[in-house]
Amino acid sequence: MLNMLARILFQVVEEPHTEEPSGADLVLPEINELIAGVIAFSIVLVVVWVWARPAIARTLAARQDAIIGQLKAAETTKIEAESLLTDYKKQVAGARDEANKIVEDARKNAESLRAETVERTNTEAADIVRKAREEAAAEKDRAAAAIRAEVAALSLAVAEKAVVGAMDAKAQQKLVEQYIAELGGLRP
Repeated sequence: MLNMLARILFQVVEEPHTEEPSGADLVLPEINELIAGVIAFSIVLVVVWVWARPAIARTLAARQDAIIGQLKAAETTKIEAESLLTDYKKQVAGARDEANKIVEDARKNAESLRAETVERTNTEAADIVRKAREEAAAEKDRAAAAIRAEVAALSLAVAEKAVVGAMDAKAQQKLVEQYIAELGGLRP
């Protein structure tokens, strides 16, 4: 069969052109050239079909597999990224909750420290006021005792002068004590 095709091709090439082409002959090939072209195209088509098509099919299949693999890898990466995003959001929320807890604990500690300080200050102030009152009362009692002693001495002196000779010392002492008792009853 190849021999026959080769002979036809050589015949087409060897035939001399007798006349000069013009008009439509320039556009349309001769019948022998047309047949040779169709045969050559058929041979190239068969060669491509037999040898090139499987290689092209393998290349396309490999490319398709590579694209599918890349899509699967991209999907896996997307799922991992979404998982990481969810984990990070949880961690951020946990950190925010922990920070709020720390702030709340600090606020409670500060409030309790403030309450303790206020209570201690109030207690110290009350103690100072109580001691001041006690000291004032003691000073008042000392002053009252000093006044009583002085009044007693003055009373004794006045009574002595008033009753120079009529009273003895025992009667004078009784009079002073009675006067002091009366002064003690006048205390507020």
